[in-house]
Amino acid sequence: MRTVKKGVIPAAQVFAEARKRPGYAEAYDALEEEFSLVTALIKARTNSGLTQAELAERMSTTQAVIARLEAGGRRPSTRTLERLAKATGHRLEISFVPEDKQASRRASR
Repeated sequence: MRTVKKGVIPAAQVFAEARKRPGYAEAYDALEEEFSLVTALIKARTNSGLTQAELAERMSTTQAVIARLEAGGRRPSTRTLERLAKATGHRLEISFVPEDKQASRRASR
């Protein structure tokens, strides 16, 4: 069992409380695509057992660039995503999802 430091509020609790605020859920959902991409980037790296620095070295870039990618401030190019996929032992796959399926996924949350 994981112990929580005294005075620290678990992230799940903070998120659940934030979603109750007016407008929060709509604003969060509007950023869903960006969050999904950032999550996928981080999972690809961590599932490969790489640090940001190790991934940067494999991609011939710097750790700061990887940190910025994972922070989600900008959308990476397809070329960058391909390089990241190769460096983490993955294959890049891009798909188009009909709007109605995407909307129903949001509504189920």
